[in-house]
Amino acid sequence: MPNRRNFLQQGSLLAGGALLLSAFDNQAFAGFRRRMYPSDQINIGAIGINGMGWANLSSALKLPGVNVVALCDVDKNVLDRRMGDLAKMNVDTSKVKVYSDYRKLLEQKDVDVVIIGTPDHWHALIMIEACQAGKDVYVEKPVGNSIGECRAMVAAQQKYNRVVQAGQWQRSQQHFRDAVDFVQSGQLGNIRTVKVWCYQGWMKPGPLVPDSAPPPGVDFKSWLGPAPARSFNSSRFHFNFRWFWDYAGGLMTDWGVHLLDYGLLGMKAGVPKTIVALGGTFAYPDLYQETPDTLTTLYEFDGFNLVWDHAMGIDNGSYGRDHGIAYIGNNGTLVLSRGGWEVIEEKQSKNKVSKPFVKPSDNGLDKHWENFISVVRNRKMEDLRCSIQAGAHVATVAQMGNISMRSGERLVWDAKSGKFGEEKINQQYLVKEYYNGYKLPMV
Repeated sequence: MPNRRNFLQQGSLLAGGALLLSAFDNQAFAGFRRRMYPSDQINIGAIGINGMGWANLSSALKLPGVNVVALCDVDKNVLDRRMGDLAKMNVDTSKVKVYSDYRKLLEQKDVDVVIIGTPDHWHALIMIEACQAGKDVYVEKPVGNSIGECRAMVAAQQKYNRVVQAGQWQRSQQHFRDAVDFVQSGQLGNIRTVKVWCYQGWMKPGPLVPDSAPPPGVDFKSWLGPAPARSFNSSRFHFNFRWFWDYAGGLMTDWGVHLLDYGLLGMKAGVPKTIVALGGTFAYPDLYQETPDTLTTLYEFDGFNLVWDHAMGIDNGSYGRDHGIAYIGNNGTLVLSRGGWEVIEEKQSKNKVSKPFVKPSDNGLDKHWENFISVVRNRKMEDLRCSIQAGAHVATVAQMGNISMRSGERLVWDAKSGKFGEEKINQQYLVKEYYNGYKLPMV
């Protein structure tokens, strides 16, 4: 493995070419791949391939010198479908090994990079064990399902010196980066409030249905992993895992880490001093969920407040957008979303700062993968667009909002000790309890 890694580093000059070629489809790369030395190839093993795990793998395979050599999922139906999808992409599936146990994939010597696209409650364990196995990692957001998990993941990256990119791909999309540059230019004047919102009309929890046997081909015990043991229920499975505290943190950690990230990034903010959140299941009280479908959270920072607002079942959010970040300054307000950004001038301001709408010009996920693979090759950790440290930062802030809502308390954060002011809150929420014989590794 050390020799192979040295070869990959020496091949880092190819990464520049990868950025230029990534706009083409896989067939366009076929001849280029054949001309690359075997030592320049980067082999990927993907764990959890039903949703974003597959989207990430698809973006990765657009890059020259990147191959898939292993897939892992606890649902054989998903594995079979993805192997068929790879065949349609002209991938030689005879060279792709399949697993239901991620630990077997981590033992595969020729896997250089691991994609983690599992439900959130698996992210920390697999990422830490992948680093221990000498793999570089691309882990989906939110990186951790608790503040304690986030800390353990950062410690593992530092101890094993692996390249770890968090899947917050908006950090690689140019119009987001340009908007932050404008915010930090000072042209908006003093920014006192940042509003971050996510209104998702299409998102609904599953219906109330009785427990049942898992579908054929599903290893539900392995799917649960460190979460509490329980019977299978279809409305808690696959996409709907997001709405249950055992596995995730609802819309706050699903979309929230993407959007809060830019609220924090634009303001160069650390962690809040106080947090207070109110919400509940107001939109769909008869559907199957635990996390709030409606939530408002107020974060207090030095010099400004940040407001998080989310609602399922409604699209009509602030500024006529179903999601976004608004930096509200004395001279104007910059409104940013995946659809673009603009500056709305403050009527009373004498400074002319209005800016017409700027549309996206690139594919953020593809750009994020270009960045990650280039760092896998050149080992310049500082070039990562979203390191595990950055991913852990925003995941921690999102978790703080959820903890305030769940506890019903206004929370005070002690930055020096890295704890909340009330010890009962720390004991109950700081580190998530593991079950079924699993333990969070103490790195």
